[in-house]
Amino acid sequence: MGRGKIEIKRIENPTNRQVTYSKRRNGIFKKAQELTVLCDAKVSLIMLSNTGKLHEYISPNISTKKIYDQYQKTLGIDLWSTHYERMQEHLRKLKEVNNRLRREIRQKMGEELNDLSVHELRGLEQKMSASLTIIRDRKVRNLEERHGNLLLDFEAKCDLVPQYELVENEGDYDSAVAFANGISNLYSFRLQPNHPNLHHHGGGCGSHDLRLA
Repeated sequence: MGRGKIEIKRIENPTNRQVTYSKRRNGIFKKAQELTVLCDAKVSLIMLSNTGKLHEYISPNISTKKIYDQYQKTLGIDLWSTHYERMQEHLRKLKEVNNRLRREIRQKMGEELNDLSVHELRGLEQKMSASLTIIRDRKVRNLEERHGNLLLDFEAKCDLVPQYELVENEGDYDSAVAFANGISNLYSFRLQPNHPNLHHHGGGCGSHDLRLA
């Protein structure tokens, strides 16, 4: 009995599809090898599976470059020239983007403003103002984070060294360094008079301050 006719359509089962691809690929490569030996043909095959895996066969008496060169000569085309032209066009676009970015940087530094219209200058001013606002907000957040970390550190030290206590907004003691942009909570530290080491080495009680740096 003859083999049944197989309907040519996509195999849905991925395992069966991969097995069929592997078998038929080997069969095609075998036929290409037979053509090379029996007919002295120059054969080149490039196959890519649906998983992106590359399989290639080329006759042992020729290189891939020679195949491409002969292909171009037969058809009268230049694959390398076309590829080079595409690369040149891509390079040209990259240079345009680079020059535009450099010009914008120089304009933000106050250079090359003579050729800008009033509308363009106003737009540049708005961009600079928005950037300055973002920078200031970032600065405030950094100072607030630093302020909070310092307070936590000092409070931890107060727990370890009980002769110090945290005094908030007392005018009789030196204040901590105030932070910029509306951060107004000031803190100072004083030595408690009931600590046993008050008069050690003949020293008096006095007020002692720790400054936020």
